[in-house]
Amino acid sequence: MAEPDPILPPARRSDATKATILAAARAQFAAVGYQATTIRAVANAAEIDPAMVMRYFGNKEGLFAAAADFDLRLPDLAGVARDALGAALVSHFLDRWEDDETLMALLRTASTNEAAAARMQALFSSQMAPLIARLSGDSRAGAAARAGLIASQVLGFALCRYVLKLPPVVALKRPEIVRRIGATVQSYLFDA
Repeated sequence: MAEPDPILPPARRSDATKATILAAARAQFAAVGYQATTIRAVANAAEIDPAMVMRYFGNKEGLFAAAADFDLRLPDLAGVARDALGAALVSHFLDRWEDDETLMALLRTASTNEAAAARMQALFSSQMAPLIARLSGDSRAGAAARAGLIASQVLGFALCRYVLKLPPVVALKRPEIVRRIGATVQSYLFDA
């Protein structure tokens, strides 16, 4: 087990320990999902005692909630031409899927865990819907519907490519994905 760094003050050691635990948890949740992840496996991966995981996060659900705290980091699309917005969003989501295992953990877990499903719903309603409202000029309800359709497209694609690993979807090259899925997202953004 990793020994605490005697040079760091206790608060900084605590932050470092939490960060190590969260990194290990994200990797575990992304790799095997919520059900198969255990506090012991996370602790082993973090090279700490399982009691430390419990101390900081209480239980597996608390650990998951902290590990699944996610920012879509939606780009400022003000300078993007209206007819290229769908492709820009798809390109951004490809970057996010391939750059951060937290979203993958949420996706794997949301289909079997109510807390994860609620977190995924909140993620898209709180982050995606306001962006869609700005881009489309729709009311809040209309933007929420558009955001839901876009979520169905990007989440469905991610499930097929990164979780189920369907060979024809995995084989698609990025330009084709951006072109094809981008056209669908574009229609969700602006079609009546």
